[in-house]
Amino acid sequence: MAQYANPNQFGAPMESMDGEPQGYMAQDEEWEREGLLDPAWEKQQRKGTQGGVAGVVGGPPEPEEVWECKGLLDPAWEKQQRKTFTAWVNSHLRKAGTQIENIEEDFRNGLKLMLLLEVISGETLPKPDRGKMRFHKIANVNKALDFIASKGVKLVSIGAEEIVDGNVKMTLGMIWTIILRFAIQDISVEEMTAKEGLLLWCQRKTAPYKNVNVQNFHLSWRDGLAFCALIHRHRPDLLDYSKLSKDNPLENLNLAFDIAEKYLDIPRMLDPEDLLTNEKPDERQIMTYVSCYYHAFQGAMQAEMAANRICKVLKVNQDNERLMEEYERLASDLLEWIRRTLPWLESRQSGNSLVAVQKKLEEYREYRRKHKPPRVEQKAKLETNFNTLQTKLRLSNRPAYMPTEGRMITDIQRAWNGLLGCEKTFEEWLLAELMRLERLEHLAKKFKHKADIHEAWTSGKEEMLSSQDYKNCKIFELKAMKKKHEAFESDLAAHQDRVEQIAAIAQELNALDYWDSAAVNGRCQKICDQWDRLGTLTQQRRHGMDEAEKVLERVDSLHLEFAKRAAPFNNWLDGTREDLVDMFIVHTLDEIQGLIDAHAQFKATLGEADKEFTSIISLIHECESFAKQYNVPGATINPYTNLTGKDVQSKWNEVKTLVPQRDQTLQDELKKQENNEALRRQFAEKSNQVGPWIERQMDAVAAIGMGMQGSLEEQLSRLREYEEAVYQFKPHLEELERINQQIQESFVFENRYTQYTMETLRVGWEQLVTSVNRTINEVENQILTRDSKGITQEQLNEFRASFNHFDKSRTGRLNPEEFKNCLISLGYSVGQDKQGEIDFQRILSIVDPNASGYVQFDCFLDFMTRESTDVDTAEQVIDSFRILAADKPYILPEELRRELPPDQAEYCIQRMQPYSGIDAVQGALDYMSFSTALYGESDL
Repeated sequence: MAQYANPNQFGAPMESMDGEPQGYMAQDEEWEREGLLDPAWEKQQRKGTQGGVAGVVGGPPEPEEVWECKGLLDPAWEKQQRKTFTAWVNSHLRKAGTQIENIEEDFRNGLKLMLLLEVISGETLPKPDRGKMRFHKIANVNKALDFIASKGVKLVSIGAEEIVDGNVKMTLGMIWTIILRFAIQDISVEEMTAKEGLLLWCQRKTAPYKNVNVQNFHLSWRDGLAFCALIHRHRPDLLDYSKLSKDNPLENLNLAFDIAEKYLDIPRMLDPEDLLTNEKPDERQIMTYVSCYYHAFQGAMQAEMAANRICKVLKVNQDNERLMEEYERLASDLLEWIRRTLPWLESRQSGNSLVAVQKKLEEYREYRRKHKPPRVEQKAKLETNFNTLQTKLRLSNRPAYMPTEGRMITDIQRAWNGLLGCEKTFEEWLLAELMRLERLEHLAKKFKHKADIHEAWTSGKEEMLSSQDYKNCKIFELKAMKKKHEAFESDLAAHQDRVEQIAAIAQELNALDYWDSAAVNGRCQKICDQWDRLGTLTQQRRHGMDEAEKVLERVDSLHLEFAKRAAPFNNWLDGTREDLVDMFIVHTLDEIQGLIDAHAQFKATLGEADKEFTSIISLIHECESFAKQYNVPGATINPYTNLTGKDVQSKWNEVKTLVPQRDQTLQDELKKQENNEALRRQFAEKSNQVGPWIERQMDAVAAIGMGMQGSLEEQLSRLREYEEAVYQFKPHLEELERINQQIQESFVFENRYTQYTMETLRVGWEQLVTSVNRTINEVENQILTRDSKGITQEQLNEFRASFNHFDKSRTGRLNPEEFKNCLISLGYSVGQDKQGEIDFQRILSIVDPNASGYVQFDCFLDFMTRESTDVDTAEQVIDSFRILAADKPYILPEELRRELPPDQAEYCIQRMQPYSGIDAVQGALDYMSFSTALYGESDL
């Protein structure tokens, strides 16, 4: 700020405390008393200095600097200008503690004229000549005029003699020149001249106000509303514009002049009555008075601009903080959901129960249908918010956002990949467990069936073998008992396979961890122990009967023949019945067709079996006929076997009944497998359409992501179309889910007609949805970058073409070497020396702040646009705070609350550190460290 001149230098204090003259004015009076100021001598001196100053100025007149004589010749205008210019001069001289009363008389000695110039310019003029002689006065006025000329002002026809002689018109012309140069000329609005700039400023400030239309500096101000509008625009607290009327011009003018004088320190330079009575008010008067309004409000405008800049910066920071908080909340929620879900997916507790596993499978389907899709959308939203936040931070010259440890995008992706892996292994385990438990249930039923048959066969065998009845029978009875024992041994040998099958089934149940394996093992052990005892008892009984064979000679050959033929036939019947009711499990048409073929082969042997059955029954009939013919006692009882004709007949009838039942069972299974085959074909047909469609869409989205297909808006439009197409295509995927559920419920575990599985299609679909959303977000961020940075579409295409040219692998990113070549291709100078490598590493740290080893296109675009655009900096924010603080190195809370909106003022007060300088006052805040923190590493 300019320092005001010392008024004592020009004799401003006219009297001392006791009323006596002081300083240079007193000295002049002393010289006059001594005869030094003789009027005759003064007249002679006046003649010798004629034209002294007039020769200094000259040149052609310029706009707004030429004294318009026709205006000054008007007595009414002269009176008005005298009043206005006097008030304007006194508004500056009072800063130096003095004033003028008569404008043409008080400037005659040049002292107050020089003082005025020093006050309004802030510069020091040469030391004035002291004395009241005419040549002293002319010298002082010439110094003032020389100073005005040194400021580039051309004075025309204004000489020091006219000022010293009190020429009122010349004096007013000089004062108007000073006003133009020091009060109006430095007004600059959009590079216009001072007058035009001041007029444009008035028009802009009064534009919103009713009944105000500023077109000039005379008639547009007569009703006073323009003055009131200027005051209300900058200080609405001083008047209520809505209550003013165009019909009360005198009241409006007095109100504006009173308020300006009382609150804005602008003296009354205009007379309301003169403005109303004159046909055309004096333009110079009004320009002079309005320029005082401009300068009075100039500081407020600077503060407003500074406050607006700070508000803008703080709003950006607050928006970024809200995005950070939203990201942290979404990331925490998603990671917590994954953390809760993983133990369930990692659990492998099935309870060895088929029902429990089926329930788990249904729960898993419910999870995939209802619980996971919202989380997929949440993950996509999280990535979109993160990318948007990073883009905004780059555009506002803020450091990149680093989420809380454990909540980085890579951490979320790692957790998500872990979830996908657990889902895959969990589903594979469920299907494998279903197969295992189904196999276990089949084996358990088969074990029970064979064990029941075996135990029924062995029932009473130990008691029979332990009996000593052969010692008390007749010889033929003994021979019969021996033959019967031989038949039993044959039967026993035939049952050896069944026992081995039971043991093998039990062993397989143990290997597959059957839930009731203890009971199975106990029963199997009991059967094996009993089998060993039967073998021992059989050998013991045979030995005893061999000893008695010497006594028993006769054998009933007929019964023996029956026993020999009936026993294997009966054994065949037992095996056949067991095979016909044997349960089976198949998964393909080939397997069931194999069973049908084997059954057909079995039916082909029934003719031979029927002949054997007829032959055996004929033996019984022959024996009964022989007994009846020869009356043989006990001939109806076969001593060699327990089998009877009724037993064989019953079993044979049962076999003939079971054969068609087996046919029906196999046909039912054939229909089931044919249905499964149809499901496979249906799934394959649909998946072979969906899979390639997803791949084509992925390729199309990836091609758009390369950025060379039209403008960004066209790319975004196409991406929106692909997004809509994806959601329109979703019913096809849901149809596949329905078919896949039917396949799983039918226990179909493989499909040779397609390479796609439901899991691969689900993953492909999720990747397609994620790719579309991510690419849309990238294009939107590129549009935001383009619009905010002001780059053209051609520049953006050039950046994208260069980036794609060096992105040989089409991964959407460049390694450091490719990035360097790309910069060189765009004309960016990267030296090959050590300094060039240092500069390149600095650039690389900007475009790859996370040191991932790759440069993404967004970061590349941000770097290239940053080279040619300007953004807010910490220094600009510090300068703005310095304006609000009136050049202090600190700012007070009340200053922030006065200049900023309440929420942003409190935001600054809460985050600014206390100022610790030696000139600190109570409550002082450090705005410099706060501004630096906005653009550097901090907790903000």
